[in-house]
Amino acid sequence: MREKMLRRLAEFLLAGLKPRHYILLVVAGLLVPNVGVGRVRAPKGYTLVWSDEFKGKNGSLPDAAKWTFDIGGNGWGNHELEYYTNRPENARIERGKLVITARAETYTGPDGKSFSYTSARLKTQGLFSQAYGRFEARIKLPAGQGIWPAFWMLGENIAADGWPKCGEIDIMENIGKEPGINHGSLHGPSSTNPTSDLTKTIALPNGKRLSNDFRLYAVEWEPGVVRFYLDSNLYATFTSAQWPAGGACSTIRFLLF
Repeated sequence: MREKMLRRLAEFLLAGLKPRHYILLVVAGLLVPNVGVGRVRAPKGYTLVWSDEFKGKNGSLPDAAKWTFDIGGNGWGNHELEYYTNRPENARIERGKLVITARAETYTGPDGKSFSYTSARLKTQGLFSQAYGRFEARIKLPAGQGIWPAFWMLGENIAADGWPKCGEIDIMENIGKEPGINHGSLHGPSSTNPTSDLTKTIALPNGKRLSNDFRLYAVEWEPGVVRFYLDSNLYATFTSAQWPAGGACSTIRFLLF
């Protein structure tokens, strides 16, 4: 992770089925182009059922009625080096946007362990979740070796059943050493391996980087199929015949980023 602020700008929309609903979130990072993020109309055939356009006071934390934080520095299953906090230094409202900042700093957790980086991980667990629909986000990714930004979903049953049984859908996942590649994935349980994983990638042409501009990342999740998009490009389709047995794509999910 480079010693610099990581920047993200996103608009998240979720579309449900029967009736078709969608959810709108607006998330933003510092020092990004001036992009209009005013009122967004529901796509044709959809109804807005939940939204957060981050209209709080500058410097305030996200709305606690809609967002909660993962806090800690236990590696989170990925050997992550940062400590996740709920401080405004790592996640705050600025000019109608949510700013998530990763910092190179010395930080000591409550157990006395010292960390060299801090960041924030927000989620809607226990506050909002939904099965099926269209989940989309317009995001400008950070850039740099060692970063791992993601927009993803986990099953609400994670506390009872754990991971990977709860299932996971990764709408956007970018690895710092692959600046032009997005990963779309399903993760779930397996009877023969630690996990069952379905992943496809899409790469920008001509050496372009995902951090150069805002991109639309989306999934359309239906009972029998999950489709992955980058902008308007459908790059992966996984059917129920492919995904793991045991409910990996049948439980309601909460959002994380």
